[in-house]
Amino acid sequence: MIVYFTGTGNSRFAAKELAKHLDDVLFDAGAAIKAGEKAKLSSEKPWVFTAPTYSWRMPRLFSDFIGAAELLGSKEAWFILTCGSDTGNAAEYAEKLCEAKGLVFKGLLTLVMPENYVAMFPVPNEEESKKIVAVAKPVLLDAAKKIKKGESFPALKVNAGDKLKSGKINEGFYRFYVKADAFKATDACTGCGACVQNCVLNNISLENSRPVWGKNCTHCMACICCCPAEAIEYGEKSKGKPRYRCPEV
Repeated sequence: MIVYFTGTGNSRFAAKELAKHLDDVLFDAGAAIKAGEKAKLSSEKPWVFTAPTYSWRMPRLFSDFIGAAELLGSKEAWFILTCGSDTGNAAEYAEKLCEAKGLVFKGLLTLVMPENYVAMFPVPNEEESKKIVAVAKPVLLDAAKKIKKGESFPALKVNAGDKLKSGKINEGFYRFYVKADAFKATDACTGCGACVQNCVLNNISLENSRPVWGKNCTHCMACICCCPAEAIEYGEKSKGKPRYRCPEV
């Protein structure tokens, strides 16, 4: 079973490609998280966990979801994290999660996909995004072949900088930066409610047909990138940047 979480579609694309190559089923962890459901899942095929990289690790809401889920059947687990550049020392934390769940860690694959973190980084345009996604497709095919054979993904080389990024910097990122305060709707907002529907943590509500953000945000960028009117900004940092949604999803 391929269990995935996605904000703007990169990890959903990866999960769908894997499901096609492995003839396996998908489970949308984001939908379960939004519904407040604790998952009870069973799979005789290997577990494949697919998610974005948040500050060089799995998103906390996804690792928490896996930690709380009841996973029956297979004991082998592969991880595929989408990212704009690298995953730091994320594999160590994925392996610790497997140990806690009684799973056999079969490695973590770094899958470079178009950057979506419009709150901090430059975002590629549609043409650039399509090129990056095209390069990712054979990487996913090779990953599926390894999973079919029961082969572990090659261990990633980790240095002191990687450990710092996935450790102290990740902690600081969540403590000081992952907040919804800077999200604002512009006058282009139509009150359609797409941001409310796309918020996995139910952190957005409409008041007088305008979105209002609460305190429970994970910075998935679904609200700002999936707004059909492009009417959401993240302070000054998002202005003038493209909004990214995976072109394959």
